[in-house]
Amino acid sequence: MPSRQVQILVLLLAFTPAQAGDLRVGRAAVDITPRPGMPMGGYFEIRLNTGTHDPLYAKALVLEQDGVKAALVACDLASVPTSFVEAARQSIERSTGLRGDAVMISATHTHTGPEMSPLFLAEVKGTPAEVAREYRAALAGTIAEAVRLAEVDLKPARVWAGIGQESSLCFNRRFLMKDGLVRFNPGKLNPDIVRPVGPTDPDVPVVYFDSPKSKPLATYVNFALHLDTVGGTDFSADYPYTLAKLLADIKGREMLTLFTIGTAGNVNHWDVNNPDPQHGPQEASRIGTILAGEVLRTYWKLSPVAGPLRIRREIVKLAAQELKPGEAEGARQLVNRALQRGASDIPFLDLVRAVKVLSVAGYQGKPIDAEVQVIAFGNDLAWVGLPGEVFVELGMAIKLASPFRYTIVSELAGDDIDYVPNRKAFAEGAYEVVNSRCAPGCGELLVDAATRLLVEAHQAKAAD
Repeated sequence: MPSRQVQILVLLLAFTPAQAGDLRVGRAAVDITPRPGMPMGGYFEIRLNTGTHDPLYAKALVLEQDGVKAALVACDLASVPTSFVEAARQSIERSTGLRGDAVMISATHTHTGPEMSPLFLAEVKGTPAEVAREYRAALAGTIAEAVRLAEVDLKPARVWAGIGQESSLCFNRRFLMKDGLVRFNPGKLNPDIVRPVGPTDPDVPVVYFDSPKSKPLATYVNFALHLDTVGGTDFSADYPYTLAKLLADIKGREMLTLFTIGTAGNVNHWDVNNPDPQHGPQEASRIGTILAGEVLRTYWKLSPVAGPLRIRREIVKLAAQELKPGEAEGARQLVNRALQRGASDIPFLDLVRAVKVLSVAGYQGKPIDAEVQVIAFGNDLAWVGLPGEVFVELGMAIKLASPFRYTIVSELAGDDIDYVPNRKAFAEGAYEVVNSRCAPGCGELLVDAATRLLVEAHQAKAAD
């Protein structure tokens, strides 16, 4: 007959909730720097790459717990169009144990990367066109390879999370002017500026992964700030390069730093009250250094996070903007003129509007399929992926409504549907609104979907 102590232990075990299994984490980085001569981005002002300041990577984190796997991927690109995301997911399903819809693929939005738009590449001829075709043909497979290598690297890990604060780097780039209009990037020391018309998000979410014996494995950092500081014709990952370099100096070269951009559709680094220039590699280094300092401070106040993994996804049908009769044909003529004879004599916003109109016409009256993803780890930590360049107000609204203690919102995940302003901005106008494919209220629909998925994931008792 068992002893009374054994009987009590059996009863305690019977009423103890089942615990999630140990987490395993794998990480990998694959070089995606194009070979020399690759076209770089710009509205009908294609630049040809002349060198590499720092290499571009597809970085992947694979999380596995109780047989459920999810992956977070960040590519040093301005965007990852949906065709590449879909192709990469298909390859990932063939070569790994991950479901395609459990992989969140985002772009860091570096402006010093390869041009990805077929429209703008149409003006490129000769060897640069061959380099671009070769690069585009291989990109999805390279992204999938990063995930495959990260899965191979899976090992027991712990997760820690925290949120730092850095408010000196970001500025809302939309300003109310004395004439009552709203302008984007109106210039430094412009005397007609009244005030910015939107906020910035100072949060610096940090997720740190280490081994059970405290060996650094990876750091995930998110920040809502445009990556448009380096300029020129050298490839660069922009300020995340310095961020990763400095964290590796502290934590060790084997630790992977994966950066994603927060909702920064209307936020950049330009301080209009500062007359000093703010561009070039030195500016990117300054931003990366300050951001690294805040991550290092945040390391000291991280809290442990426990699973299980939960994965949610929804396709939101967004209404495209309505076009007037003949508008698409007029836009096509303007774009063809720019491609054939150059764009120097065409007002910039006219070109932006024409490209937007052609994009909207491509939907043929159908809604825009916008993917919203949530990868949650336990009841404290969740990642949200949104398509397009999303206004900061929308990302902040998601975090405010989220039931998770740490909610990380990344834009340009899954597709680039251009700008996603909040409803207020549509009445104000300016560049981002001119460049938006979606109708007023679409940003709020994304907020609703993300909030719904977060609540559902938080309430779930087991992973799918």
